[in-house]
Amino acid sequence: MCGIVGYIGPKQAQNILLEGLRKLEYRGYDSAGLAVYQNGKLDVQKTKGPLKALEQRLSHHPLSGELGIGHTRWATHGKPSDENSHPHVDQSQEFSVVHNGIIENYIELKEKLQAKGYPFTSETDTEVIAHLLADLWDGDLVSTVRKAVKQMEGAYALAIASVKEPDKLVAVRLASPLIVGVGEGENFIASDIPAILEHTRNVYVLEDGEMAVITRDGVSLFTTDGAPVNREQMRVTWDAVTAEKAGYDHFMLKEIFEQPKAIRDTLAGRIKDGVVDLAQDISFTEEDLKGIDKIHFVACGTAYHAGLMGKSVVEKLVRIPVEVDVASEYRYRDPIITPSTLVVVVSQSGETADTLAALREAKKAGAKVLGITNVVGSSVSREADQVLMTWAGPEIAVASTKAYTSQLIAIYLFSLHLARVRGSLDAAELKAYTTALLNLPEQAQTILEEADAIRPFAEGIAKHDNLFFIGRGLDYAVVMEGSLKLKEISYIHSEAYAAGELKHGTLALIEDDIPVIALATQKAVFEKMVSNIIEVKARGAHVLGIGLQGDTELGKSVDETLTIPETLPLLTPVLAVIPLQLLSYYASVARGLNVDKPRNLAKSVTVE
Repeated sequence: MCGIVGYIGPKQAQNILLEGLRKLEYRGYDSAGLAVYQNGKLDVQKTKGPLKALEQRLSHHPLSGELGIGHTRWATHGKPSDENSHPHVDQSQEFSVVHNGIIENYIELKEKLQAKGYPFTSETDTEVIAHLLADLWDGDLVSTVRKAVKQMEGAYALAIASVKEPDKLVAVRLASPLIVGVGEGENFIASDIPAILEHTRNVYVLEDGEMAVITRDGVSLFTTDGAPVNREQMRVTWDAVTAEKAGYDHFMLKEIFEQPKAIRDTLAGRIKDGVVDLAQDISFTEEDLKGIDKIHFVACGTAYHAGLMGKSVVEKLVRIPVEVDVASEYRYRDPIITPSTLVVVVSQSGETADTLAALREAKKAGAKVLGITNVVGSSVSREADQVLMTWAGPEIAVASTKAYTSQLIAIYLFSLHLARVRGSLDAAELKAYTTALLNLPEQAQTILEEADAIRPFAEGIAKHDNLFFIGRGLDYAVVMEGSLKLKEISYIHSEAYAAGELKHGTLALIEDDIPVIALATQKAVFEKMVSNIIEVKARGAHVLGIGLQGDTELGKSVDETLTIPETLPLLTPVLAVIPLQLLSYYASVARGLNVDKPRNLAKSVTVE
């Protein structure tokens, strides 16, 4: 969600902070600001709008100094405005704070501080922190910060600077990601690695309830209770070029085309002699796996759609009942969780607040938890009992593509592992699935080589305000993801329907020339799907059919046809989603929209 950058060293902080925030623009934001220390005071410049607006302001009022903090904000408390932008300061401008997350008891704290005479100039919960630090000042910055966080409830990543001790920055993490970068005679704070990668590859990943004290010459880690923390630095091995567009017009298109590699990387080393081998990834015992009597998939957004696919995959391959929940609803429906329940939480970032809350609830109830995530060192990767990493690499565009297909691959791998342990598939069946999995990267590449074929249809639907997706079985789960992707980046209203439900009300929405995308890759229900297509065609719909290569029947019932390579029916979602991603991308481009940063959305949702 929001972006944090902090710097202390021998260089001018303003340029480093701006550069770091630019690397975090993919997280989504509506305002930006900096605070830099110089000559006994903290100078603050902040503004509503993009970084360009802040840069323009700084061209007239540059900030000179070698210590500072910066922030890009995505509004939670208070509308986007100059006043609500970060950094926030106390009334004497002695303490400056940037903050990701939410202070849940900020109203209570604000009322107490107002009663003491502290004036508030914003609608944010963050401003409370600056005034609280001023109120609790005891002559020592670290001690004062500890006192403040003990009074704060909620989720936060904080970077704090003060004129009281201008030789240091303080960082604190609770349920919102934060890292510390270690350089030569300079050190950094950031909410994500790309912000500092040009300066250092050595980082500490703060864990919940930890704080860091950062000076030019070193970094000290503590718990918020004051206990020292000893931790080895993590060396970042991926190259900065992976966070660039590499010649593509948009990050999203680049990431769509990176899917063959992401699939291949997620499979790498996990299939040996035709058998899924997850020994290096997870250490559930055979007794653990044989004792599972129910599985819950819990996730949000695109990851939730991966969970829907997981239900079909696990029930087909393993014959265990599966439930799928939107994470934001999971805790509140009082789910039936026992020690024999396996809860699978899926999150690209590993920091999704609702998913983390569900994870913690499941563990509290005694369930085993498997995390599927793309980020090493994330909260999901640390807090789940076992973790199956996806290796999609950095995903910059807000709309997820390669992370989603990698999540599907991880679900297939775990399901086949579970099927082998529990004996629900024989060796020949396991071999057939693993062979088909290993063929997916090349098959995905053949779809991408024909990407331009979908452009004309996408440009056609870009002129419409409404359209529909239909599918049956696994295709229904795929079109739900396709519909979400189109809404996210083209702002076209779209709905995905189970094709068999058309007669139960949905047909009333079909009118002349309305676009319908019909996915028909499941042979078991192909004839029924064709009947559903004929129903919408009879009412005037213009239909794009997506089927399997070699099929000669679908084209007889639709206006236009695209095909994907044939694989095992259970694996077709990995391939079938790619044309839908391209459809969304080209429609957004045709509408002249900001593909990578759609309005009102953020990459990682770290608040409920």
